[in-house]
Amino acid sequence: MKKYIKVDEWKIIEEGFDPKNHLVSESLFSLGNGHMGQRANFEETYSGESLQGSYMAGVYYPDKTRVGWWKIGYPEYFAKVINSTNWIGLRLLFDGEELDLARVHVKDFTRILNMKEGYLERNFIALFSGGREVEVNAIRFLSIARPEIGVISYSIKPLNFSGNLKIILYLDGDVRNQDANYDEKFWVENHRTIDTAEAILTMRTKKLDFYLTSAMRCKIIQGNQPLSLSPLLHSKEKYLAYEFNLPMIQGERTSIEKYVANVTSRDYPVDSLENVGRLRVQEAFGIGYSSLLEEQREAWAKKWQDSDIVIEGDSEAQQGIRFNIFQLHQTYTGDDPRLNIGPKGFTGEKYGGSTYWDTEAYCLPFYLSTADSHIARNLLLYRYNHLEKAKENARKLGFKKGALYPMVTMNGEECHNEWEITFEEIHRNGAIAYAIYNYVHYTGDNAYLPQYGLEVLIEISRFWEERIQYTEHKGYVILGVTGPNEYENNVNNNWYTNRIAAWTLQYTLETLEFVRKEYPERYEEMMEKTKLREEETEKWKEMIEKMYYPVDENRGIFLQQDGFLDKELKTVDQLDPKERPINQHWSWDRILRSCYIKQADVLQGLFFLGDQYDLETKRRNFDFYEPMTVHESSLSPCVHSILASELGYKEKAYELYLRTARLDLENYNHDTEDGLHITSMAGTWMSVVMGFGGLRVRNGRLVLNPYTPDHWKGFSFKILFRGSRLKVTVTKEKVLLRNETETPADLLIFGNEYTIGAQGELEIALQQRTKAEI
Repeated sequence: MKKYIKVDEWKIIEEGFDPKNHLVSESLFSLGNGHMGQRANFEETYSGESLQGSYMAGVYYPDKTRVGWWKIGYPEYFAKVINSTNWIGLRLLFDGEELDLARVHVKDFTRILNMKEGYLERNFIALFSGGREVEVNAIRFLSIARPEIGVISYSIKPLNFSGNLKIILYLDGDVRNQDANYDEKFWVENHRTIDTAEAILTMRTKKLDFYLTSAMRCKIIQGNQPLSLSPLLHSKEKYLAYEFNLPMIQGERTSIEKYVANVTSRDYPVDSLENVGRLRVQEAFGIGYSSLLEEQREAWAKKWQDSDIVIEGDSEAQQGIRFNIFQLHQTYTGDDPRLNIGPKGFTGEKYGGSTYWDTEAYCLPFYLSTADSHIARNLLLYRYNHLEKAKENARKLGFKKGALYPMVTMNGEECHNEWEITFEEIHRNGAIAYAIYNYVHYTGDNAYLPQYGLEVLIEISRFWEERIQYTEHKGYVILGVTGPNEYENNVNNNWYTNRIAAWTLQYTLETLEFVRKEYPERYEEMMEKTKLREEETEKWKEMIEKMYYPVDENRGIFLQQDGFLDKELKTVDQLDPKERPINQHWSWDRILRSCYIKQADVLQGLFFLGDQYDLETKRRNFDFYEPMTVHESSLSPCVHSILASELGYKEKAYELYLRTARLDLENYNHDTEDGLHITSMAGTWMSVVMGFGGLRVRNGRLVLNPYTPDHWKGFSFKILFRGSRLKVTVTKEKVLLRNETETPADLLIFGNEYTIGAQGELEIALQQRTKAEI
């Protein structure tokens, strides 16, 4: 894939139309508002290769799994994020010839994603037969202020001819998923109605009975005057449309405004959906395009106020971080605890499910530092509300107690259908426990532990108790697992899995003691509810003490798993570039037998539990594992970048930051056409704030050890922390901190204690990091 996106600090720009790039561009230019999302499909007809995608948050389909039915405990379905009613569609015919960018000649094409203001714009000139030229400008956005509303403004101007124009504006529910296991369509029509004012189409999923109502209104403007036209009405199964026929005058612009409300049965009773849809679209139509766009600009300005990162002297890095932050805001707003953050967000169908362990491991820190704490709390409540399902998941696998959170889920039930991931990648339980610790540690919301956190920790620990087994020659071991490095399956004693399991047991014991002392009544209630026995906690203590960890004493490193050193150890630079990525060129057998690592594994543990290991331990392990890491998981570069920053490997940290920041913009892994890597985008934020900024929390205080990468003149970011909002600006010479609130903040900067008072400022000379400061 060639590098074709123009560098701009606030925009994603594609100049010139190349169909070979179109699937990638459909992902890159996607829009979302937390309630719904839309790939950057063209509004007009396009007969070339395309992945049509309109997605509604929380609406899914349990597609029957194709394999594994004979394995006990195997999920019966894979939950698909489903393509929904195509609400953007329009057809344009000029003297009977249809506008189709796969068939007409296109010149002066630009596609622009305005990240600052939250809209997508296209401009081009289409050349039809006989030399006729039409200039097109199209703008659309999904309202942040009114999340059920999508708006399109589409204008056309014949440059060198006059003639007849046919406009067809439609809603099409006859859609399919590209990844449907049996080529099944997931929607059936429930009801449709159309008159000259409104078209309303209600669809229902074949399973689970999700309902989606799409309500459409439109306006045709010519010569700056709205036209009073009587459209032809088209109504057939799963489809409604307005047809307008009107004359075109050379040089005169015709504008089409299309307003659509998409409302679902997740939010309203089924029998009220059409009335709600009608009301929402009438409100939007009455406000009008210009006012809705201004409302959109103001809503995005508020989002950027708390989350923008400014980088001076490196436009590629600046564009990359803003693109990542923009997509995170489009995917998840935190207003609905039933929702979570899917790895593709609203940009594609791959992976399915609404949440993986990515949320807890990578996304939570972004929301902790850039949004009100209730948003991060909702991410944890999502898991708490699925605790009973997590217990069921464990029972399906034959465990008598405890909870195994799913690898992939929509409703708490496991729905992933790859054995080595679904049943072996159990380290995900540890990420959920760590997220509870991370949230409480950052926010100081200790009340979360007795209310919700302790119960989850107890049930996760019970799972570990039963899953871990004792051997006389090694102590406690965990057999038959897959660690974060998915290029190793069914291994014994993955160091990270063993370590996070023991850490979870320890944290659960500490939380039990904390709740017993500080919330004794709730403690007694929890003991009664969970029936936790003393012999269980004594067993946990023994497991912590006698947990086996594979190590190489000669190198002073933790071994990724038993037998790792039996492999032929070769660094990535010895690979033929033509064989990269290896997952698209090698057999799975060859990958499993190689030493190559997909993403941080041992290093994931050293990142999570960084306060428990000294710099030299981290350095030895980083120096051993990073050169064998192919970074073919989108989650990989950010962890390595953060550790490289901590170790003083500035060039490596910058290299890996740029890779994570521009992973999709430059299609590093040759898979952006499937959708963006949303959850890894939070890792990009971490690479700046936790890597270059050195942000940590220790004993209730923010810790900062920042430096400026050699490629930058400086950078700044904002942090929300326990009621204060701090702007941190780092240059080559100094660190400037400004408290933008009335709440004082205590900090530890380069090992020294500071307090920044209400609306206060603090300036500190930039220092080199030392071992004592980390």
